[in-house]
Amino acid sequence: MTLLPDVDEPLADFNTGTGLRAQEPCAQGPIALDPSGLDFGSGVELALAASNQLFNSRNAPRYVAQVLQGVNAVATKLERTSQPFTGIGPAEMKRRVDAVDLERPLPDTAAALEELQHTYLRDAVYFHDAKYAAHLNCPVVIPALVGEAVLSAVNSSMDTWDQSAGATMIERRLIDWTAERLGLGEEADGVFTSGGSQSNLQALLLARNHAVARLRQDPANEGLRLPLLLEKLRIFTSADSHFSIQKSASMLGLGFDAVVSVACAADHRMDPAALASALATAHNEGLIPMAVVGTAGTTDFGAVDPLAELAALAGAYGAWFHVDAAYGGGLMVSNRHRRLLDGIRLADSVTVDFHKTFFQPVSSSALLVREGAMLRHVTYYADYLNPETAARAEIPNQVDKSIQTTRRFDALKLWLTLRIMGADAVGALLDEAIDLAARVGSVLAADDDFELAAEPQLSTLVFRYRPVLADGTRLSEDAADQLNPAIRSAVFASGQAVVAGTKVAGRHYLKFTLLNAEATLEDIGEIIALLRSSGERLLAADLPSAGSEAKAEAHA
Repeated sequence: MTLLPDVDEPLADFNTGTGLRAQEPCAQGPIALDPSGLDFGSGVELALAASNQLFNSRNAPRYVAQVLQGVNAVATKLERTSQPFTGIGPAEMKRRVDAVDLERPLPDTAAALEELQHTYLRDAVYFHDAKYAAHLNCPVVIPALVGEAVLSAVNSSMDTWDQSAGATMIERRLIDWTAERLGLGEEADGVFTSGGSQSNLQALLLARNHAVARLRQDPANEGLRLPLLLEKLRIFTSADSHFSIQKSASMLGLGFDAVVSVACAADHRMDPAALASALATAHNEGLIPMAVVGTAGTTDFGAVDPLAELAALAGAYGAWFHVDAAYGGGLMVSNRHRRLLDGIRLADSVTVDFHKTFFQPVSSSALLVREGAMLRHVTYYADYLNPETAARAEIPNQVDKSIQTTRRFDALKLWLTLRIMGADAVGALLDEAIDLAARVGSVLAADDDFELAAEPQLSTLVFRYRPVLADGTRLSEDAADQLNPAIRSAVFASGQAVVAGTKVAGRHYLKFTLLNAEATLEDIGEIIALLRSSGERLLAADLPSAGSEAKAEAHA
């Protein structure tokens, strides 16, 4: 194989202008300065040297060698990493990055990667580590990384057919596959997006425009511009739903207060009776239920709302029914827990994040709609990009479905994952994480030093350290509120583990998000032990004040 030259020698050409291509203009003799006084010859020489870095057939060997250096740097770092984080603080990290002189390029790739060790790789947060248990970040599968390498090099843009060709058909096939898994029907369609927040935004944009289209059928609204039609529109979602619902309402001109927060039952699933009451109240007040948003996998509790019941209520009021399955969408390939998605087939639209429970690199998300024709609400034709004549000719321009224009071929990562591993294997990884969460939940529930906020439903656990003190009383609520964020900060600063935090009923809690199929009960047990020892040290140091100074409560 001849694709592995010494990469460093050609790289020197870029900085010194002494490479073969950079010397070619010199054979024609000296080049005079242009009237502006700039050294035009030097500029040409620099451009020719820079062209050695362009990815093309001539530079294919250079591409292979340089990318392999980067791959080896990451692989070596992972092999030598024994904990998820180093504990570095923002001030020190900023100092290192600010010290880099971006006006002075380094001599070669090796030098740049060595610098990157100090500015990124050494202190990155590594989600592959078993003791990373914080946010909805998953370890990624190797076939998806192969896809990432391919798609970034070819650099297809998914907006129009004449920029993507086969990539368009692969994305469309994956949308059809996902819609079929969700049971959305033959008229379903969708598009890949950058993430759950964008998918939710587009879903609510469709819902808004769908509602406005109905309002325009009323003669009383004839001639009214869009802003005047939005005042009475309302979105109903659970108190535990994702914050992107409120953000989307604001960006769509409805305002944060257009979102009606619906109470949850004790299991943190939206209460259908509470939704029915909220919808009836809004209707009686002359407001218009624009959308009901159910959640399949809330961020904190992994709760899956009673989707079929919510769909029936939304339908009764003519509201769009959207399901945010950014987290729980992976259940569609689960071998043991797929039933949790019962009712999702009734949704008008669904958000799925493949970069959560399909173990894909960021970013990889999709919005699915039950009636593909609804995507017309985001269609705009531009003569220079996607003229209406192209649509009439059935040319598959994906920008007709997307709120993005230029867009990466992220679907390739999922495509290669399915072609190499298969859907059942992906589902098995998620099943392992869900089962681990159930086992950890049992451990925490049996430990007197910890309080579990709710039984785990997917792969998250919300709990707090609230030990029984020496006098037999339990640490007070207020002291626990000071202690638990301090524990989280101390553990993060140690770098030995990373856990998340949240609030339940205004009180501070810790949170595990378990998505690593190779993490064991022993691994998580070590994190629990670290949380306990950190809490004991903080209490002993009177940080926060506890013990005799805290308002202890009787141990139940």
